[in-house]
Amino acid sequence: MGHWIEAVTLGVVQGLTEFLPISSSAHLDIVPKLIGWHKPGAQFTAVTQLGTMIAVMVYFRKDIIDTIGGMFKSLSKGGDKMSSQARLFYAVIIGTIPIGVIGLLLKKFIEKDLHNLYINATMLVVMGLLMGLAERMTNPRRDGKDIQIKDGIIVGLFQAIALIPGASRSGSTLTGAFFTGLDREAAVRFSFLLSLPAILLSGLVELKDLVGKKEQVYGADADINWSMPEVAVATVVAGLVGYACIAWLLRYLSKASTAGFVLYRIALAAVIFFLLNQRILTP
Repeated sequence: MGHWIEAVTLGVVQGLTEFLPISSSAHLDIVPKLIGWHKPGAQFTAVTQLGTMIAVMVYFRKDIIDTIGGMFKSLSKGGDKMSSQARLFYAVIIGTIPIGVIGLLLKKFIEKDLHNLYINATMLVVMGLLMGLAERMTNPRRDGKDIQIKDGIIVGLFQAIALIPGASRSGSTLTGAFFTGLDREAAVRFSFLLSLPAILLSGLVELKDLVGKKEQVYGADADINWSMPEVAVATVVAGLVGYACIAWLLRYLSKASTAGFVLYRIALAAVIFFLLNQRILTP
């Protein structure tokens, strides 16, 4: 029979939650358990994230081209002052180092020991409150042209927190960006661009394990054997839904704060703790 319904559904969940600051890992852990499906596994999640990465590349193609072009211009000009595009490029590269190094070193520990609903729920609350606090306590007035390399270091360290399930990569990077004083639009754009190398690294690390597996995809932490076509469909669905989410989030945060997302995270955590306490869900 296959697992086509699960693949499409989880692709939609991945696309919806990857860019919203509400934690995709938490939802991908919770949804299968609520419905009674098998655990999809971190390998499935990492590969389907490549679909959302392509969505970012398509949506921000002009920004990416300008950023890479700015980097090459800065190299050709030597000691001249770097352009805002060049600074953004280096900020993204430097900001990727923490999550790349920590993710590779602690890969097995994260997959086997941190995917727990108690951890998910706790991080939903902690990072939600921290995101709201960062937005309220700071005075975000710097735009995207004012991004500095030091911002990449700060936001990159926050991005590494997203290795803990429930933290949310977009939520963590938005929080870090708010603490640097970036306004909401600049923070969201920087968060999306910073996601590209991180998602690419994660996806490629898992994808290499799939090479040569023509029929089944086995995740070390998964309770289900995915076929390659199922993973491919889930990846395409995640990309299409993710593209729509990017457009919506940019419009939404241009007019509203992150308060709605903070409240949603706390409410979701409360539901998870209740269901765990009632033994409706297992950790």
